[in-house]
Order: sequence, then structure tokens, then C-alpha cells
Amino acid sequence: MPAVDLVIAAAVAFLAGVINSIAGGGSLILFPTLVALGLPTVAANVTNSVAQWPGYLGGVVGFRSEYAGQRGRLVRFGLVALLGGTAGSVLLLTTPSAAFDVVVPVLVLLASLLLAVQPIVTRRLKRDEDGGPRRDPVWVYVALFAATVYGGYFGGALGVILVGVLGIALHRLKLANALKSALSAITATVTLVVFGFFGDVHWDVVAVAAPASLVGGFLGARIATRIPTTPLRVFIVTFGVAVSVYLFLRI
Repeated sequence: MPAVDLVIAAAVAFLAGVINSIAGGGSLILFPTLVALGLPTVAANVTNSVAQWPGYLGGVVGFRSEYAGQRGRLVRFGLVALLGGTAGSVLLLTTPSAAFDVVVPVLVLLASLLLAVQPIVTRRLKRDEDGGPRRDPVWVYVALFAATVYGGYFGGALGVILVGVLGIALHRLKLANALKSALSAITATVTLVVFGFFGDVHWDVVAVAAPASLVGGFLGARIATRIPTTPLRVFIVTFGVAVSVYLFLRI
């Protein structure tokens, strides 16, 4: 990729890292940018997934105090995320790229709409929160598997889906948010390994985008309390819907 394009990719990856820390949805910015820079959609998706991997690890570190007493649950949910992420990654690499081209506009639109309703879901979960210990219902494992399959295949707004599922199942929003970071990191690690060995990853893009995303995520976390998230969320959702329309027209 030309040097100018790499600079653009790094700048957008930095912005995506900031957005992920403040409101979520950074992949909805970086993925279409890589497509616009000339990468095929599948290559842009796998490159985007690998480039944003470091940011997920930062989220786990930030929530480390919340994992006390959750070892068993982390192991159980982590195994589900491992299987789901693997299934989604393999599905992406073994199905025709033409199929992904047809599905991705729907996925981008879905991710944008999920991001739009995230505040409503969060308020509802806070209202229903009781803070007490709960047994994990059987359905949560099925839902987490489906969510992480989606995460391995595409991944946009995966965190929103995971918080919704875990919040409903556990009725502890803070814990749900912490577990979301851990499961997102596991899913991202699976995609890193699978796509790294078998996917069409553009490593020159990863080399500039991954550190830029990490720095952006760190700085975004520092300023998250000072920036209103609503205007940023509106921008991301509007941009995501526009990208979805553009991808629909490309089919």
C-alpha cells in the first residue's frame, strides 16, 4: 500500500481507538476506510480485526479488579468465545468472498443500529440491576456462542451485543461490561491467529494501524469523561448507515 494510504490508515485507526474508548463502534470507521483505500472487503475485514487486537487487551487490563471471584465464569464463557470466534473466523475464510460482499452491508447496518440503541439498553439494564449473585442460565451460552460467531465473522458492535446478553443474564451491568471486554479480547485473539495464518492480512497496514489504535484507545480513555458521547454516537451511526447504503449499491 502506498505511504500516503498507510498514513491515512494510521490516522483513522487512531481515531477508531479513541472512538472505541468513548462510545464504541470504531470498526465502523476503520473498515470502510480500508475498503475505500482499495482493499477487497474480506481483506479489509481481516486486516481491521487484526489491527484492533491490541486495544482489546487494554480493556481487559482496565477491568482487572472486576474479575475477582469470576474465574469459573471466565473459563466457561471464555471457552464459548473461543469456539464461537473460531467458527466465525473459519466461516469467513471458507465461504466465497461474494457471499461476504452480500452480507456485509446488512452487518454494517445492524452494527450501526445496535450502536444507536445502546444507551436505551444500558439504561434498561441499570434499572433492572440488583447486584446479587445469579446462576448462569443455559440460554446465555447459546447467545454468547452466536454473538462470538458474529464477532469472528465480522465483529462490528460485538461489545454492544455482549453487554446486552450478559446484562440480561447476570443483572450486573458493571460485571457484564468487564466480561464483555474479556470475551471480546478472546474472540479478537482467535481472529488474530486464524486470520494471521490463513487470511489475506495486509501486514503493512497492521504495522501502522495497530499501534495507532492502541494509542488512540489509551488517550480516548483519558478524555472519555470530558467529551459528550451523544454527538459522537450520532456521527458514527450516521456514517455507518451511509457506508451500508454505499455497500448495498456496490453489490
